[in-house]
Amino acid sequence: MLVLGPAILLFAVGLAALIFGGDWFVDGATGIARKFHLPELLIGATVVSIGTTLPEVMVSVQSALGGHGEIAYGNAIGSVICNASLIAAITLAVRPGGVDRRTLRVPVAFFFGTAVFYAGIAYLTGTFSRWVGFVLLGIFVVYMVVNVWQMKKNPADAGEAEPEKETPLLRDILGLVLGAALIAVGANLLVDNGTIIAAALGVPESVIALTFVALGTSLPELVTAVTSLIKGHGSLSLGNIIGANIFNLVLVSGASVSLAPFDVPTSATIAGMNSSLVLEIPVMFLVMLLLTVPPLLTGKLKRWQGVTLLCIYAAFCAVQFTL
Repeated sequence: MLVLGPAILLFAVGLAALIFGGDWFVDGATGIARKFHLPELLIGATVVSIGTTLPEVMVSVQSALGGHGEIAYGNAIGSVICNASLIAAITLAVRPGGVDRRTLRVPVAFFFGTAVFYAGIAYLTGTFSRWVGFVLLGIFVVYMVVNVWQMKKNPADAGEAEPEKETPLLRDILGLVLGAALIAVGANLLVDNGTIIAAALGVPESVIALTFVALGTSLPELVTAVTSLIKGHGSLSLGNIIGANIFNLVLVSGASVSLAPFDVPTSATIAGMNSSLVLEIPVMFLVMLLLTVPPLLTGKLKRWQGVTLLCIYAAFCAVQFTL
């Protein structure tokens, strides 16, 4: 226990940094959204998502360059599953609400289009070559351009803004920058020391990648989602989750594969088949369909979605620890 003492302490420091960073980041993002009359969902799907995805980018790139492609791969897919079936699920179970279907369509379309391409590479070739990384990074650029265009074409109605105290633009920008920095530092402390704790308890590396590392790097999304929920910005929370999941595929995986190509991990199997192809990728599609289809059809988020997604995540983790 004495050996784990410093790791546990640094883990707690990382959590505190995430809490403060998430609060500053949400304040800055919503302040900018109000000043330029931009839909909060779009701000969440771009600026906030980039900031909260920074930990995944850093962890995955470092893992790929270090010859641990299975961690980079597992972190990206595991984070998508964690974001949708744990983080978004918690917010839905606590406070479901309405969403703007118009601003939801573009992020959802980009996610599933990218996911189909990503899954196609995994199933058909089993190898993520450098050209795949370039394509994914290209999709990232297109997504950002489309979102900026959509923001200009569909500014938020003046009546939608809540009567909140106006803050200086410089303060909002500083909140974004400092919040992102704290999120990145906090996530690194959590992942590094959390991995030490998990390893000391005998948890396999493949499981760490899909569960512990994915959860650790997704904590910024959790903090941002909960903070947004408390502050009454539900659209920002949902937009951040969907945007972060897009970035997990196009930015996190794109940067990792472009720098250090890797194969689909084959360390774990189910009934003699690669667990990634029969479990992780199908679960990724399932949880995102459950999260996005109902609000696209009805314009509302339901509590049953959150409960169902939480059950799926619990079952997913249980299966991972039995492989």
